[in-house]
Amino acid sequence: MVRPKKVIIITDGDEYAKKTIDYLSREIGGTCLSYLSDNPTHVTENQVTEAIMAAEEEPVYVLIDDGGAPGPGAGEKILLALAANEKVQIIGAIAVASHTKNAEWTRFTLAIDQDGELTSYGISKEGIPIPEIGRINGDTIYALDQVDIPVVVAIGDIGKMQGKDDVKVGSPITRKAIEIILERGGNR
Repeated sequence: MVRPKKVIIITDGDEYAKKTIDYLSREIGGTCLSYLSDNPTHVTENQVTEAIMAAEEEPVYVLIDDGGAPGPGAGEKILLALAANEKVQIIGAIAVASHTKNAEWTRFTLAIDQDGELTSYGISKEGIPIPEIGRINGDTIYALDQVDIPVVVAIGDIGKMQGKDDVKVGSPITRKAIEIILERGGNR
């Protein structure tokens, strides 16, 4: 049997997230499927699966985004399909905070604030700790609790966080999240 492809889920698909994950995949290694990303996600589960299988370098970064839609959206449906696929091994996820109006949330393994500090507190979109231990609000994160993912790292808005995660400064918050996933979940 062929070894499953290692995947990292990113729960954001806007232009900043695409630019950041493209940059970091070149720096750290892996294949970024940013060309399939959108806000909200418009591709099908089959398109994402085919792209993962065709990826030459792992991990494969899959960006999903429900664009603020309430309930399970296209991004979450893709996550659930990938989790059920025996050819895919989700080694971790970056749960991105948002100012969601529908109060979707998920638990996480650890969070990283905008200063790069690890915390057990939730994180706002700006990357500031909030007084909620162990959970984060977002619009594409609800389904993370429904699947077995070894490491879920919560962060603020990728590529932003008041300029502290901009690619011009090396996207240190998102980089740290990926490195933690590779260290803790990558060898499962």
